[in-house]
Amino acid sequence: MPHLMDYLGKELAELIERHTDREGFQPTEIPFLTFSRYSTPHSSTLNGPPYGLYNPSLCLVAQGAKDVILGDSRFRFGPTNYFVASMDLPIISEVVEASADLPILSCKIEFTPSQILELFSDDDLKRNPRRTSKRSMYVAELDVALLDAVVRLVRLLDSPTDIPVLCPLYTKEILYRILHGEHGDALRQIATDESPTFHIKKAIQHVLCHFQEPLRIETLANIAKMSVPSFHRHFKQITAMSPIQFQKRLRLLEARRLLMSSESDDVAHAAFQVGYESPTQFSREYARMFGYSPRADMKRLKGMN
Repeated sequence: MPHLMDYLGKELAELIERHTDREGFQPTEIPFLTFSRYSTPHSSTLNGPPYGLYNPSLCLVAQGAKDVILGDSRFRFGPTNYFVASMDLPIISEVVEASADLPILSCKIEFTPSQILELFSDDDLKRNPRRTSKRSMYVAELDVALLDAVVRLVRLLDSPTDIPVLCPLYTKEILYRILHGEHGDALRQIATDESPTFHIKKAIQHVLCHFQEPLRIETLANIAKMSVPSFHRHFKQITAMSPIQFQKRLRLLEARRLLMSSESDDVAHAAFQVGYESPTQFSREYARMFGYSPRADMKRLKGMN
């Protein structure tokens, strides 16, 4: 079995390398499958880590290693692990092992709660999840069954005419393997209306749509059908941060995107657009999160392009 793991792991790395022709993230012919390739590490002390909103997904690293940081929690994974995010969360992603000879090669498969619900016809999968909240991201040990299903999905890029028929089958198998894994409850809870995670997810979706507006904890607690103390406790257990910290990260991520996509560097305008009333406070919190003032960060990032 270890030999089969090695063989499949090498094949996955070769497939990703063959279908990536440049550095960075690259889409594929399969809409929910993306690859990434980097030849140098990215750290918070050098180039600044990539920040972004991580969608519900599975991520495998075929070569190299990376960290994903959620709040105060750090998850490291490489070829022997897999990483799962069960909901939309603002994260930091750092490449920690990569070189010109051995670039990091990874794949990301996104999914939706409705895809999980489709599998609940299986009585074993339909069993009630634990009532305790599960952290929305985790790293687990990769096994042959899951790796084989992922490799078969990626192989479809070499035979695109098979994608319409086989892609849904392989995707369903991949989700099935994750749900039967050691942390399957964390994923199951986002589609189970009896779980705290399901209700916190609804509150998170509200914040995602209204992050520019003042945060009202009572409103979020009502959406989650919880008392305010219970809401605070479950929110932090699931996201590793408070609701205010969550909103702040969303605002700063959107402000950075706005500044990057604009020809000007009007910091005050970006601050007001994402909900800040004070450009000074915005600049201070931006520098705390990204390591640079907004103008210095834009000069640095736009100079790389």
